[in-house]
Amino acid sequence: MKTIKNSIIAILAIFAVSCNSDDVENRPVVQASGNVVLSAPEEGNSYVLTQETEEATAERFVWSAASFGEGIIANYDLEIDVAGQNFDTPYVFATTVGTTQVAITGGILNDAVTELGATPDVPATFNVRVKAHVGDQVIYSNSVEISVTPFTGVVPPKQMYMVGDATEAGWSNNNGNTPLFRDAANKDLFYFTGYFKAGGLKFLNTKGAWQPQYGSSGDGVLGVNDGTGSDPAQITIATAGYYSVTVNTADNTYSVTPYDASAAPTYNIGILGDATPTAWDSDTNLTNSTDNPHVWHLASITLGVGGTKFRADDQWTNSWGANSFPSGKGANASDPNIPVTADTAGNYEVWFNDLDGRYLFIPIN
Repeated sequence: MKTIKNSIIAILAIFAVSCNSDDVENRPVVQASGNVVLSAPEEGNSYVLTQETEEATAERFVWSAASFGEGIIANYDLEIDVAGQNFDTPYVFATTVGTTQVAITGGILNDAVTELGATPDVPATFNVRVKAHVGDQVIYSNSVEISVTPFTGVVPPKQMYMVGDATEAGWSNNNGNTPLFRDAANKDLFYFTGYFKAGGLKFLNTKGAWQPQYGSSGDGVLGVNDGTGSDPAQITIATAGYYSVTVNTADNTYSVTPYDASAAPTYNIGILGDATPTAWDSDTNLTNSTDNPHVWHLASITLGVGGTKFRADDQWTNSWGANSFPSGKGANASDPNIPVTADTAGNYEVWFNDLDGRYLFIPIN
């Protein structure tokens, strides 16, 4: 039996080669050549980061394009490591595809140096470089030394709000705009599953502010105007219906795929738990909209130390929770309580999606 199986594999392999020989002969050869030069920041630049300016651009990193052969687009990773560590275990704080510059906010730079062990309010020296790669072919840029003084305190997580005539808010940037649901483990990854009208779609970090503004810079490629460039094109929703949207601000990608909601149950959603004002005795009801009957919202709730969950129809037949706060994804399968600690207790706006069990608590200052 083993001999027969191997023979079949060999025959298929010969067939594949014979059918694709022209493709193989015409395929571009990937071969790294030349240098990549990191021209910004300059050697010795110093950055004193603060929580007040964590959304502002701290530095625009600029480098020359790598060459891997005609027509081949390179991937770029921005790496940072403690000075003198020779990039043995670098931290990647940005990635691009083909693009040879990226604006890095104070918050992103702060996260990077903190991950590498920097002490808040104490200046430390780091090396940064660019890794250009296609497959197993790699070119490294020159290394640039910088000084960074990180800030202390809890950084408010970045939000991502939808705007555009494909959404309920229209093209108003402060009209109760619906947020995307942030991944619990990856602060740069966002999701939304729901109904969209035919029209345009973009994303904003802050309601009432047009920058940073995210849109399309090509099919599946996320474009951004951080306030120093031009606005990206809208993402087009050609046909009204339900879609799942994913946005990754680390690698500047997005996707929009159709979603079948025809069999989705209809619920009334509430939140309860000993972290809520009514404890486990009764639900605080959320509301939805005509356009999105599966996306639920609560304008304000005060959470204390304890646990909380979402449930449907004031019963425990369907309920959602997870071990993460302020965002996460419930499975409706005897889920754990969502934990609220002394550090996270406070006033929050609440969003919940019964199509995928995702939830989001947005701090109210």
